[in-house]
Amino acid sequence: MTASASDPTAQVTRIRRADANDAGALALVGAATFLETFAGILAGDAIVEHCRVQHAPGVYAEWLADANVAAWLAETEGAAPVGYALIAPPKLALPDLSERDLELKRIYLLSRFHGGGVGRELMDQAVAQARARDARRLLLGVYRGNARALAFYARNGFRQVGERRFQVGERFYDDVVLALELQA
Repeated sequence: MTASASDPTAQVTRIRRADANDAGALALVGAATFLETFAGILAGDAIVEHCRVQHAPGVYAEWLADANVAAWLAETEGAAPVGYALIAPPKLALPDLSERDLELKRIYLLSRFHGGGVGRELMDQAVAQARARDARRLLLGVYRGNARALAFYARNGFRQVGERRFQVGERFYDDVVLALELQA
């Protein structure tokens, strides 16, 4: 994957399947993008604690050791991690949840790489894997106030199928649950 030379996304040279050795890279990108996205929305101490727990390398190591989980890592020419996507069996409270559903647990990309097709390519990898696994739907949860993410998901065919509450620190936030129908 390459973009124009004047575009920072030109530095992204590959998206590859992540393996057990990539837990630290996924954790780093996860924490960095969470901070980048939610600084000014969430309290700083809550962000730091959330990232310490939810984006710990051990969390990613467990996911990458699970045969039901698949992840892809976007890297620059110098192999610096800048984004990733991760799918897994769903953990969402939906009344019609099926064992044939999959969840896009995370799709994160550093903001300077937005707009160059890297996010789309990560999404394409996740959707292709969900289809290969004969998934009925690809689900995800996203903060209701994240307009950029909501627009990205809408452009990729996702529609709202539910809501949930998301806790960071002492506060709760509203998420929407979206689905991409893969099969009727």
